[in-house]
Amino acid sequence: MDERESLLRRDGTLIGLATAGLVNGSHMSPWFDVMAAPIAAILAGFYISSPVLLFYFVSMSVSVFTVLIAGVPAALYEQNKGLGESNATSLMIWLLAAVALALPALTRMIGFW
Repeated sequence: MDERESLLRRDGTLIGLATAGLVNGSHMSPWFDVMAAPIAAILAGFYISSPVLLFYFVSMSVSVFTVLIAGVPAALYEQNKGLGESNATSLMIWLLAAVALALPALTRMIGFW
């Protein structure tokens, strides 16, 4: 029973991590405006100029970068502790870093900013 419980806890943390990435990839995020110009330049090299495709690629890129950048503190923790695989603590560090990165987008969504 302990193994199933730890797997469910891990899955919940990973779902929260993906949700934080998606929230930060929304058009409410301040990073969306920052990433739009470089991604538009990259897409222009492939002759893609559709505004809808630009919106989707920018959103996807910001989401992926959020999850990647948020993983750095968790990776440093795992390296420092000498862990072979992620445990609940490192996954929570990863989730908290992703939520911290998504905090400006969350405050805009709620209407505080």
